[in-house]
Amino acid sequence: MPQTQQALSDAATILATRRKTGVQGARLPLSLRPPDATTALAIQALVSAQIGDAIAAWKCGMPAAGQPVAAPIYGATVFSGGACTAWVRDSQVRIEPELAFILGHDLPPRPLPYSEAEVDAAIARTHLALELIDSRYSTPDDADFLENLADGLLNQGLYLGPQVDAERARNAVELAIEIDSGNGKTKQLHGRHPAINPRAPLYWLAEFLRAAGQGLQAGQAIITGSYAGSFGWPAAQEIAIRYGDLGQLSVRFVPR
Repeated sequence: MPQTQQALSDAATILATRRKTGVQGARLPLSLRPPDATTALAIQALVSAQIGDAIAAWKCGMPAAGQPVAAPIYGATVFSGGACTAWVRDSQVRIEPELAFILGHDLPPRPLPYSEAEVDAAIARTHLALELIDSRYSTPDDADFLENLADGLLNQGLYLGPQVDAERARNAVELAIEIDSGNGKTKQLHGRHPAINPRAPLYWLAEFLRAAGQGLQAGQAIITGSYAGSFGWPAAQEIAIRYGDLGQLSVRFVPR
């Protein structure tokens, strides 16, 4: 059954308030849970409106079981330069190593789809990045995909590391991820992009937002999937991550 505008607003208020305060809570009440992706995205858009911050980035992936994988990332939660502010859970920040594609010009809504070449031409830079993971639900694994879609797909922000060679990055199907905690110990992970082509989800997102009448804007960063899943890191401990031969990212987390 389609939800009323009041139900959509009530769901968004719960999620927006938790996002602002960092206080997690139970799943949405049954009457407010989205029954389909259209409703989940409507709640997601209302969360954005209630937060009132510019969309500085997007996370996306290839559709999962026919469901869209897209969520906004807000300007106040995008960081660079060595220090990164994040909500901390059990003394850790959960992160995902990714690539971020920065747009140099708009991809606005229009009648015709964008070609891959047009999307490629809009990419001004490519950066190493970390997606910052968090949920507004205290037990996010219990929430279904649509509830998590309404809540921004477990995102709390984004850290942008150094710029890297764009052509090498676009072909980076696999990357050796090496994590250095600064105590002489390193951990190696076999990194593989979930979409194989790191830009494929961006091509999908450009078309998805074009068809929705929204589009993408110059300066926005788009992340398209983790090379090594997600893992927790002690908030008080600096981390350095090498992304194969693309380069290295170093960051220190500051609790919100």
